[in-house]
Amino acid sequence: MTFLKKSPASSLGTAPSPVPRPPDDEARATVEAAWNQGVRYYDTAPFYGAGLAESRLGEVLSTKPRDAYVLSTKVGRVILDEVEEGARDLGEKGGIFEHGNPNKIVHEWTAEATERSIEDSLKRLGTDRLDIVWVHDIAQDFHGDAWLSKFEEARTGAFRVLSRLRDEGVIKGWGLGVNKTEPIELTLGLDEPQPDGFLLAGRYTLLDHEHALQRLLPMAQEQNVDMVIGGPYSSGILAGGTHFEYQQAPAEILEKVSRLKALTQKHGISIKAAALQFSLAHPVAAAVIPGATRPSRIAEDTAALSETVPAAFWTDLRAAGLVSSAAPLPNDA
Repeated sequence: MTFLKKSPASSLGTAPSPVPRPPDDEARATVEAAWNQGVRYYDTAPFYGAGLAESRLGEVLSTKPRDAYVLSTKVGRVILDEVEEGARDLGEKGGIFEHGNPNKIVHEWTAEATERSIEDSLKRLGTDRLDIVWVHDIAQDFHGDAWLSKFEEARTGAFRVLSRLRDEGVIKGWGLGVNKTEPIELTLGLDEPQPDGFLLAGRYTLLDHEHALQRLLPMAQEQNVDMVIGGPYSSGILAGGTHFEYQQAPAEILEKVSRLKALTQKHGISIKAAALQFSLAHPVAAAVIPGATRPSRIAEDTAALSETVPAAFWTDLRAAGLVSSAAPLPNDA
């Protein structure tokens, strides 16, 4: 994986509560805007809107040359035709996923479920192949203390199916797509199977990166494994919002963001540029997922990626203790 710009499709089917899902025309316009801005890596999942995000993304991408873009989706949830009657099990970030299709979602990482999930995703996306498949959410935030049993289910099921599909040339690569570092560390410690990369969401941002730097990222760098960095805005607080970890930001986070904003204003740059370029500065970072709910956000994110950030900003950032001393910065030699 060697992509620097990415348009995730989670927001095509869902959005943080109480924001409703975007209308169909706005969702289409957002994907078209990403394409027109040069984005050629698109990530989605069955879980986003219970299949809605995949369908919306596929509606636009099916009109584009298939060899011109890279597409990834996820396994771990099978979307059934029946409507969910009771409460959904959506983990600690359930507020993001409450909007979307009403279909019942089955959480399963077995070989059979993995094969069915891929089959269904291909239909919703309107394509004949996937480039990358992430094993989705086998972590503590969705399963608590039971996460290790889910990991083992995936290890003996999804991992083996995806390794076979990669070896057969059906997909180009696979890995984990999670919001915690521990499942990736555990996977990197296995003798087999060997993943190709990972999608780590929310754990390598300006506001939350020290834990990832202690063990995970050195392991990934040593094994020459790429990382897609998700959630660089920490749920929106680094992009003008008020949420951190999908909740109202606590006082200590608001104080740190205030200091970050003061520093960006001093150097005449946007906080979005600081956030995106920080996440991409680590050697294992192959792509970043900024997220977008409307076409205008695509333009903002693209501009932030290419914005010139003076070296003095990064020097001041480190001197102020706003980033770990171990964090690679864009101005490092």
